[in-house]
Amino acid sequence: MNSYGTVDFVTGATSGGGGGGSLQRRRNVHGILNAVSWGTLLPLGAMIARNIGMTLFVLGTLQVFALLLRPKKDHKIRMYWNVYHWAVGYVTIILSIVNIFEGFDILQPHKNWKRAYISIIIFLGSNAVMLEAYTWYLVMKRKKTGSDKYPDGSNGVNGYGNGARSQI
Repeated sequence: MNSYGTVDFVTGATSGGGGGGSLQRRRNVHGILNAVSWGTLLPLGAMIARNIGMTLFVLGTLQVFALLLRPKKDHKIRMYWNVYHWAVGYVTIILSIVNIFEGFDILQPHKNWKRAYISIIIFLGSNAVMLEAYTWYLVMKRKKTGSDKYPDGSNGVNGYGNGARSQI
């Protein structure tokens, strides 16, 4: 297998050749980060935590298998798959946050650790809400105006956009 480049996890910078442009680079980074998080950190956390952790491991595994069973965009059950994927993803995120707080209760570290984690969760949560609202705004605007910017219904998510198809 040929490598497309390297990722510096400290700075987030990528280097190397032949990645195919910015979209391809982002897809590669996304894949590497998912492999590390879902393939290493999630199982490790599940083995360590064991209470809520096993449920998180099962939900994370279901998300990976759902990727393999994802129907095409124009398939009649794709909407149900999207709802399933969204719901399992958010349940996994919520349970992981609960699991961290359970760990804080068990280990009873200095209060600054818990405060720092709460600050990070508030920051990430507020960004996620803003990005979700912006995405829905764009979706509704596109439906309202009947935009022909994306005639095949794709919007560039998951690498399925007009720009990405020219590279395939």
